[in-house]
Amino acid sequence: MTDNNVEYYNINADSFFAGSVAADMKDEQDSFLAYVPEGGRILDAGCGSGRDSKAFLDAGFDVISFDASKEMRKRASEYIGREVLDMRFNEISFDNAFDGIWASASLLHVPMEELPETFGKLNKALKTGGALYASFKYGDGTKMRGERKFSDFNEKSVVPLFENAGFEIVRNSVGNDNRPGRGEEMWVCVVGIKK
Repeated sequence: MTDNNVEYYNINADSFFAGSVAADMKDEQDSFLAYVPEGGRILDAGCGSGRDSKAFLDAGFDVISFDASKEMRKRASEYIGREVLDMRFNEISFDNAFDGIWASASLLHVPMEELPETFGKLNKALKTGGALYASFKYGDGTKMRGERKFSDFNEKSVVPLFENAGFEIVRNSVGNDNRPGRGEEMWVCVVGIKK
């Protein structure tokens, strides 16, 4: 079965890379890294362009990156200078392996009904006290945008997703898109700590 979301990124890899690699994510990264020990191990889940993997590597963290799109993996690997794993969220099988998981604008393509199980896998992959950062387009329910399907949340609807999977939310904010020309788009950004 063709996954339209993944296929979109394969077809539009160059424009997606160019449009996202330079976005200023420093505030978001800092809010997440405040909960990750210095030099800790981070999983960049659905790494896209590799922008955040590079920032974490440059800051001295041990980073494992994965993405489902072959073409995005190619570009991200080249950009960060190391292999990006070929993996989907439903294939995650790590156990107690990471100090932090960064899922910036990547979980939003996981179907709504699969998200609770996915959050369970992310929780299992983290060490106790580990931090999970996730961001979703601001909205409610499943939406089609062009050929891609999104699971949208707001600052209230996102809470049970984290809490039911064993996370304590330490940050829950709504903000604008950081990419050039996309400032009108809103996101909900959450940091949860594994209990």
